Amino acid sequence: MSELRVGVLAYPGCFASEVFGVPDLLTMATHLGGPGLVKYEVAVMSPRSRVAASGGTTLGVRPVREVDVLVVPGFELGPGLDVAAKLAPLGPELAVIRSHAAAGNAVVAICAGAFLVAEAGLLHRRRATTAWLLADELARRCPDTEVRPEHLVVTDGGVTTTAAFSAMYDFALTLIREHSGARVARTTARVALVDDARSSQTPYVDTRLLPQPGHAFSRRVMRRLDQNLAERYDLAALSRTFDVSTRTLLRRFSGETGQSPLAYLQSSRVRRARHLLETTDRTVAGIAAAVGYRDPGTFAALFARHTGRRPQDYRAAFRRDAGRGPSAPDTENLSSPQ
Repeated sequence: MSELRVGVLAYPGCFASEVFGVPDLLTMATHLGGPGLVKYEVAVMSPRSRVAASGGTTLGVRPVREVDVLVVPGFELGPGLDVAAKLAPLGPELAVIRSHAAAGNAVVAICAGAFLVAEAGLLHRRRATTAWLLADELARRCPDTEVRPEHLVVTDGGVTTTAAFSAMYDFALTLIREHSGARVARTTARVALVDDARSSQTPYVDTRLLPQPGHAFSRRVMRRLDQNLAERYDLAALSRTFDVSTRTLLRRFSGETGQSPLAYLQSSRVRRARHLLETTDRTVAGIAAAVGYRDPGTFAALFARHTGRRPQDYRAAFRRDAGRGPSAPDTENLSSPQ
């Protein structure tokens, strides 16, 4: 293939940066690839004659035509926003997505663009991802879709979905790597200052921004676990604290949060460990002990499973990105694990 046709589907209220992010990186790859390699022909398309993106930015668009890859950007989806109301006026765009998929061509949804692709019926019985902040809502609206909130990019049956905003670059680099080779992808990432080694969006999750459970019981259990991160996990003792059986505690906590108390505790421990790695000079073994693990190897394996990086690599990457040296030691007194 000497040319890859990529079309970005613009629609009212879409994020303008997500309209142009992929085309800009592909343009750079074309210049860096040199003669003889794939060239990317990119067009911003719409079934409408005029499109105002987020913030009222007017976009210049071309009529819809057949392309090899159709990119669907995301839109603003904050707390309380009615997804159905947002999608209701986008019938023409949904028709374009369905038609493109029916022709056997690839469809890519960036961030909240997954909701458009889902509304078009393309995520039925497929694996998908989206921004971690929106993953629960996507799973609720698409119960037959296997939502993978830890992944940056998921491709299943010709349909690709990505995590939030900057994950459009992870997708673009994957596309460049497939069609232009690893050298061009790597060079493009270096020139654009884009991280081409990310493997998960888990390190970016901030649970304080997630919708809080609506029931007091799970909040009380979470608070108890958060206040005693260094203690050994004891389900029986935890149940006695709240005067319920272990079975009842597991059923009520899972029903309100969608996870077990142990899974929540592990995530909370990893979150605390990330903070200590970022802000202190403590050893990995010391941090492991501070969040409840006697064996640093067990802690490192858990940390890598949640963040995609070993603790030492996470600290090095954070300090490299922050452009600073080690921070002053944290003087907070945390007890050792029981």
